[in-house]
Amino acid sequence: MQDFMNKKMSRRSFFGTSAAVATILGLAACGNSSTSDSGSSSSGDENKKKRIAVLCDDAGKNDNGYNQAAVEGAQKVGQDKGWEVKIVEPTNGVPDALESLGEDGYDIVFNMAYDFEALINGVGGAEPLASQYPDTEWVIFNDNPNKNDDGSVKHKNVIAVLYDLNESSFLAGALSVLVNENAETLFKGGDYSFTDPSTARACGFIGGTNSAGIVVFSYGYITGINYEAEKLGVTYDYYAKYDAGFTDSAGGATVAGTYYGNGANVVFGCAGSVGDGITSKAKEVGKLAIQVDGNKDDQQPGYVLTSVLKNTNVPVQTICDALDDGSLSSMDNLQDYSLASGATGLTDCTEIQKAITTDEGKAKWEEIWAEIEDLKGKVGSEIKVVNAQNGETFDPSTCPNVNIK
Repeated sequence: MQDFMNKKMSRRSFFGTSAAVATILGLAACGNSSTSDSGSSSSGDENKKKRIAVLCDDAGKNDNGYNQAAVEGAQKVGQDKGWEVKIVEPTNGVPDALESLGEDGYDIVFNMAYDFEALINGVGGAEPLASQYPDTEWVIFNDNPNKNDDGSVKHKNVIAVLYDLNESSFLAGALSVLVNENAETLFKGGDYSFTDPSTARACGFIGGTNSAGIVVFSYGYITGINYEAEKLGVTYDYYAKYDAGFTDSAGGATVAGTYYGNGANVVFGCAGSVGDGITSKAKEVGKLAIQVDGNKDDQQPGYVLTSVLKNTNVPVQTICDALDDGSLSSMDNLQDYSLASGATGLTDCTEIQKAITTDEGKAKWEEIWAEIEDLKGKVGSEIKVVNAQNGETFDPSTCPNVNIK
């Protein structure tokens, strides 16, 4: 994993702002906890109780993944360190929510939403929120808009957290093809209705928004599909939707149903609660889904192939530890979490293995998993996968064994 403690330009003190504990206008506070009475609240006192906030995206604090992991990570920090923790679901938009948290003087605000404009660049002629509230450390996820054209950092008090999701999604794509090609052997006698690969070969992808933080999954997935399809000398159709939002599970089921009907045996969802509809549809039609963020393999046991992990609690803990020990000012403004960090990767697929009941199927699974383990050691070194979060551009011609619909 990339070294988190690279030297950075000097910053301001994080402890100079005192704010009244008051109702935050325009916010729905869904978890306001002062976990300990330890610490002083006097202005300028470096020993005062530190205060952190998590601003959830549209999927909310109970999304069983991306938001929830960050929320639970922050709450654990609060319990362990005696810090005040606020969990917020915005009701009047992300910019108003961020402004209120800045005004209230939080030491760190973790912004889980895909909305960075007001924070980084300012809107309506207003100064960027990061500049207005320099004593707050702002943490954003899944993109790095905090850089100028020459690559220099715009705001020293903004940390962008990225994951090598291109690599973990590559593994998911490779696994999808290997399972699809061997489904009859793996799941013989099971309650499935897979499309025979001799009839159609296809995979689907449903993303919440057409942003770097979502397409990074898709491009990695396509590349993984292509890698195994090319080895086998076959071609896959690829159906994708990038504007499903994060809350419409019924809509997710409808789109997934279309993809399954087109011959896809696996649909990968990167869209918050929309993924719940995808997994439900997978069970209904007897096919497979891939989930994201947390380990959701048991959501529909036997019908979720794996989950691509994005453990947001890992950077929450790391950044809070840096605030606690005084090293936050030396953290790099870009924190990149690799497969080796444990913050991303695939699940161990324990649930799907329960559906493999024959000796022949179990032997085939061991063969497939050995291939995935081998690829883990090659991705990022021997195998390069485009990373949209770093601004890299995906060229479909590099994946000739995938027909992108």
